[in-house]
Amino acid sequence: HPAVPMTLPVIRKFGRYFVTGGVAAVVDTTAFIALQHAGLALLAAASVSFLIAAVVNFQLSTRFVFSHAGGLRTFVSFLLAASIGYVVNVGVTVGVASSFDLMPSIAKVIGIATAFLMNFALNLLVVFRQRPG
Repeated sequence: HPAVPMTLPVIRKFGRYFVTGGVAAVVDTTAFIALQHAGLALLAAASVSFLIAAVVNFQLSTRFVFSHAGGLRTFVSFLLAASIGYVVNVGVTVGVASSFDLMPSIAKVIGIATAFLMNFALNLLVVFRQRPG
C-alpha cells in the first residue's frame, strides 16, 4: 500500500471525511440500535446498519470530501472498498461484544472507529484517486 501523503489538500479531505464519516457513524449506530430493538440478531443488525451507513457515506463523500461526480462505477468501487471496512467493522463489533462483555452499542462504536482510517485511505488512494489528464 502506498503511504497517504500528508499534504494540505489531504488534511482538508481528512477533516471533511471525519465529518461525513461522523454522520455515517451516527446513522450506523442509530440503525444498529433500532434493528437490535426490533429483534434482529447482533450480526444481522450490524450488517444491515453498516450497509445503510455505506450508502449515506458514499453520497456525502462524493459531494463534500472528494468533489467527485460519483456514478455507478465509482459506487461499485466504493462498495468493494467498503466491504473491507465491513469485515473490520462487523468483526470488531461482534468480537468485542462477545469477548469483553460490553453493551453491543459500545462494541459497535469501537468497530466503526477501527475501520475509519483504513476506509479513508482506501477512498483517497483507490476509489476517488485523481487520475492524470
